[in-house]
Amino acid sequence: MADVERRQDRSPVPSSFDYAPAPESREIVRLDERYGLFIGGEFVEPHSGEFQPSISPATEDPLAEVAYADGEDVALAVSAARDAFENGWSEIAPAERAKYLFRIARILQERSREFAVLESLDGGKPIRESRDVDLPLAAAHFFYYAGWADKLEYAFPNRNPRPLGVAGQVIPWNFPLLMLSWKVAPALASGNTVVLKPAETTPLTALLFCDVLRQAELPPGVVNILTGDGRAGAELVKHPNVDKVAFTGSTEVGKEIQRAVAGTGKKLTLELGGKAANIIFDDAPLDQAVEGIVNGIYFNQGHVCCAGSRLLVQESIYEQVIAKLKRRMGTLRVGDPLDKNTDVGAINSKAQLDRIKELVAAGEEEGAEIFQPPCRLPEKGWWFAPTVFTNVAQSYRIAQEEIFGPVLSVLTFRTPDEAVEKANNTPYGLSAGVWTEKGSRILSMAQQLRAGVIWANTYNRFDPASPFGGYKESGFGREGGLHGLEPYMRFE
Repeated sequence: MADVERRQDRSPVPSSFDYAPAPESREIVRLDERYGLFIGGEFVEPHSGEFQPSISPATEDPLAEVAYADGEDVALAVSAARDAFENGWSEIAPAERAKYLFRIARILQERSREFAVLESLDGGKPIRESRDVDLPLAAAHFFYYAGWADKLEYAFPNRNPRPLGVAGQVIPWNFPLLMLSWKVAPALASGNTVVLKPAETTPLTALLFCDVLRQAELPPGVVNILTGDGRAGAELVKHPNVDKVAFTGSTEVGKEIQRAVAGTGKKLTLELGGKAANIIFDDAPLDQAVEGIVNGIYFNQGHVCCAGSRLLVQESIYEQVIAKLKRRMGTLRVGDPLDKNTDVGAINSKAQLDRIKELVAAGEEEGAEIFQPPCRLPEKGWWFAPTVFTNVAQSYRIAQEEIFGPVLSVLTFRTPDEAVEKANNTPYGLSAGVWTEKGSRILSMAQQLRAGVIWANTYNRFDPASPFGGYKESGFGREGGLHGLEPYMRFE
């Protein structure tokens, strides 16, 4: 017995475990040196003659050069989409349209590893999130709307749904492929054609998606993809032959788009910024809630419009929650997006990093207490450590403005009424979270919170059958579910 004890003493249990690097190979991705504009089923040279590099935020290395479209390119793409709409796509049997959507969904599944690696390379998000969230959801949206394509008359009975025509779509850089699927799938299922402009910092998965369209043998001109900056997006929005505009992005740009389309008769969907409240009551399962807090704000480096960037904690459990949260933050791994162990990847661009730093500095100047766990940030690339602010007042900029980074502001409340008042004290209204064991309290809070999506005892859960969208300055209209089809149709 003594010998056994001595042997155990010589090999003590380690106090911590270090993760060995587990990088995902990037060899599966084959990029061209230069990409044109995808118009009428083929890549064409831009009229502008302008090309700009797409930069990897983790290394600051150029990945490929992409074309920047101008007004002439936009007009050509809209013309190709109009021709495709009038010469077959809008009139083919809905079951045939569904077949194309099913093909696209299956190809995305088959090439999911390739797309996930490219999404992390171009956008900086951890490969686990690209692989386990973005790609499965993107394929699921195409599957879901493929199922509705030949059932529109049942979805909207006695209304005779008809397609609108050409949809102009502008998507952001935080979920490039997923936002593409949110917009392209319902547009095609309802018989429209598409001109889509991806964000200038993350265009590569949209360009790779063009090869999926080729594999699926989608008719030329049904989907056209124009890369470029905000100038191309502005030209697309104001083009007179665009019948429907869908935009996901900042509130400021959303307001400009709404002004541009006012009086034109174009249908408009806006999914804009947010400053969501994640509300923790004293009867909540705290360990589960802490995981929800981390998922709510540090998922995708906080580059999420529905991020739970304001944490409202009931006063009686405040110290306990903060202690657990700080301990959990100490386990987050920041680094190479292609490492399967990484929890927090690179900030998407230097401009966004500067914005985050500016608001964090403002929080410190206004008197909030900052906490960042010890972590070594890579020397090259754009990085920011997970951050939490305590002693935050409602008037502080970090509690009012969308930071769009891994920064959490913590406030307290005593009663449910105070929690509702503080949660609604924002110009935004996109999402919220409620953590409690009482079902009656969940329903009561959901009824009072002015937010489009409210999660109960979870956060950042999405499903293609569930509509998503906001109130107030978070936009209007819904994407996902039957609600996501309606903006792409007219009713006779």
